[in-house]
Amino acid sequence: MRKVVVVAFLVGMSMPFSLVAREAHAQATPAPIVDSPSPPTGSDTTPLPIPSELTQAHPGGITSAQVGDRAAATSWTARANEETLRGAAALVDQALASFLPRLSGTAKYTRLSNFTPPSISFLTPAQAAALPNDLKGLAQGFAFPLVLDNYLLEASINIPISDYLVRLDQAYTAATASVDAARWDVVGARAASSANGRVAYYTWLRARGGVIVAVQALNDQKTHLRDARNQFNVGNASKADVLRAETAAASAEYALEQAKNLSDLSEKQLRVAIHVPDGTALAPGEDLDAPVVPVQGNVHAFTVEALAARPEIKSADANAESIRKQADIARAGRFPNLSAFGDAIYADPNPRYFPQRTATQGPIWFPTWDVGAQLTWSPNDILINGASAADMDSKAANIEANKNVVRDSIDVEVTQTLQAVRLADFGVESSTRELASADEAYRVARELFNNGRGTSTTLTDAETDLTRARLDLLNSKTDARIARIRLDHALGRDAKAPSH
Repeated sequence: MRKVVVVAFLVGMSMPFSLVAREAHAQATPAPIVDSPSPPTGSDTTPLPIPSELTQAHPGGITSAQVGDRAAATSWTARANEETLRGAAALVDQALASFLPRLSGTAKYTRLSNFTPPSISFLTPAQAAALPNDLKGLAQGFAFPLVLDNYLLEASINIPISDYLVRLDQAYTAATASVDAARWDVVGARAASSANGRVAYYTWLRARGGVIVAVQALNDQKTHLRDARNQFNVGNASKADVLRAETAAASAEYALEQAKNLSDLSEKQLRVAIHVPDGTALAPGEDLDAPVVPVQGNVHAFTVEALAARPEIKSADANAESIRKQADIARAGRFPNLSAFGDAIYADPNPRYFPQRTATQGPIWFPTWDVGAQLTWSPNDILINGASAADMDSKAANIEANKNVVRDSIDVEVTQTLQAVRLADFGVESSTRELASADEAYRVARELFNNGRGTSTTLTDAETDLTRARLDLLNSKTDARIARIRLDHALGRDAKAPSH
């Protein structure tokens, strides 16, 4: 029965570990801290020393606050969100650049193919034949010269007048709202990593405390075995009592080995959460005996606080605002687009200069310019941009709906975590009384057994109750701290406002 109690405790402790194994990238390593060795396993009825140093606070040891800060600073999830934030900030720069008039320049050289240009004459053949001989040259006509090497330098400016009125401001607002959402995503990721890291810290302390309880349980079984042998030697106990005590002692040794393995595993997961290499020793800088801060408040007030502070809600609001502004941009695309333009041309030959000069006459670089305005519109834009705006509106509505799902889950989460805090606080008080009673019951049962007035079964039951009481107190002290971490996370108190 004792084995069932201890194994159930060990299985229960292993459940929260999945919270931390996915977090953080490596940063600076904290200062090495003195480690405490695992207790050696005894043989026969020799009691083992109680490794109380496993849960004692060591000078310079690591604390839950330090673990939370490091887990937040080294979170891979937060790192990924930071890269998303960088991309969103780049889109803000792009939106700002859209406010500027668009400038462009062209430098171009063209070589044209050569041919004999047709001759142009203003006289008919009959008229040319009637001319006097000295005027016959007029009948030959003339041809425009060919310029085979063409050079062009052109500068243009385009000012999107209508975009200034209906698009660019919405584009900038959408981009900045997207940046705000990304910032809150970073805050949420760091808060979650910090909370999971602190939970991992207390889970590690719980596992180390489980080793102490397992050693105490093994010592109780060894004491029971020694007493059973003594009673058997004087005829007050049967061989079955001795064999049962030996079985219980062997089972307690196995439970101790399980506890040590679980302690090693929890330490590994703590190292993963804060990315500390295996070569760096860890020891606790706080213990489970210090009093916890009382929690004052009611569910309604806490829920209001959580809904106002949780980064998930703020991120959803910012994302919805960004999508709505994008829908406004799409709707503006249904209207005509007005823009002003200007060009400056410096070319040889310049098409506006007539007639062109030949290469033998020397190049002529001639400057010209033009300014104007144009209004463009297509009926297709009404259908295309109208559908795009409807799509954006549906996405914004989807974000709003999901935000309300999050709000509902936060409402339940606050209630659950507050109940967990109160239950854990009550558990500490009741477990303290339970341990005192179980310890006295064990003392009385052992005295009765050694005096031949009690049975081995009664003593075994008292030992089981004592081990259970020790585990209950250990779990209650740990749960009281973990429950407060989760309550603070549910309320958004661990979410630090993003820096701009």
